[in-house]
This record gives sequence, structure tokens and C-alpha cells, in this order.
Amino acid sequence: MSADASINRIFGLEALLRAQAGKGPAPVEQWDPPYCGDIGLAVRRDGVWLYQGSPIGRVALVKLFAGVLRKDADGRHYLVTPAERVDVAVEDAPFLAVEMDVRGVGPAQRLVFRTNVDVIVEAGPEHPLRFAVEPGSGGLKPYLLVRGRLEALVTRALYYDLVELATMEEGRGLGLWSGGAFFPMQERSPCSAPQLTSGEAGNLL
Repeated sequence: MSADASINRIFGLEALLRAQAGKGPAPVEQWDPPYCGDIGLAVRRDGVWLYQGSPIGRVALVKLFAGVLRKDADGRHYLVTPAERVDVAVEDAPFLAVEMDVRGVGPAQRLVFRTNVDVIVEAGPEHPLRFAVEPGSGGLKPYLLVRGRLEALVTRALYYDLVELATMEEGRGLGLWSGGAFFPMQERSPCSAPQLTSGEAGNLL
């Protein structure tokens, strides 16, 4: 694809999405447009969006694209408009949780996050936190469900804040309360493996 064609393609996508803007959140889960392949969109693990290998510097365009991102049951990410669906190669999670506000304590605690695209999400039953074990290092990586199947990776700085907030609950192990739900920092197994302390959890990243 020529440079001019590439620029026209990205501008065409932007025009389609701006025409939809102002009508409320895009109903991407309901849209079923034809699949139009890979045009070179990607999201790095640090949250930077790329188009054919170059960072997209326009914050407004990144937010526009992020608003119509979808992860399907096949595990692949797509940018979805009413007219077409194209691949987005996501290196880790499509969003980063970059800021957190803590309200209340114990079971009444609420953890409210801001993502790198300025979406506000409160952890709870509809937006659970999960802690994945990173292959190789064995470190814990916290993820927050933003919408649909899309998650935000909680930044390293916020991870340490989460460790400080973690409590040990009888029969549940070490974890966090938010929105009336408890999110364990490690899965319990039938083998009754030793439970992490907050200090040990802090050493896992």
C-alpha cells in the first residue's frame, strides 16, 4: 500500500468514527461489519498505538480508535466501525490503568481507576481485577476488565499500591476488596499451596 493510500485509509476510518461520535458509546458488540484484514494497526505493551510501525501521535485519534476496539471470542482484537472490521495487534493489554483513587476501607472499599485513554472504571463484580502469573519470571501482573473482553494492565507503580491495600481473608487468602467483591491475588488450589503475604506479593513483580 502506498503512503498516500495509507494516509487516506486512516483518515477514512477517522471520518467514519467521527460521524458516529455524539451518539453515545459506540455499540461495537452489536456491529457485525465485514472483515477487511490487517492495515497495520497495533498497540504496544506500553499502551502506544502504532500505524504501520509508527506511533499515532494524535491523542484524540487514539481515544477515538480505543472507543471502538473489540476483543472477540477468538482472542483477536479488532477496530470496528459500522462499515468494516480490521485487525489490531495487541502486544499485551490494549489499555493501561495509570491512576487509582481509593475510597473507603475493608469490604466497603472502592478502587476507581483511570486508563491511559481517560476511561474511568471502578473495580467490582462487573469490572473484576485478576492477577496473572507472568511466564518465566513468575511475577504477578494485575489486569482490570474495562468493557467486553478488553482489559487494562495495571501499571507497576499502582501494583505496589495494590499490594499495600491487600488484606488476608480467612478461606480466601491475600486479595483486595472493591465494589463489594473480593479479588484474590493468587488462585487457590486443591493442594493447599502456601498463601502469599503482602510482602511476598510485592516481591513478585
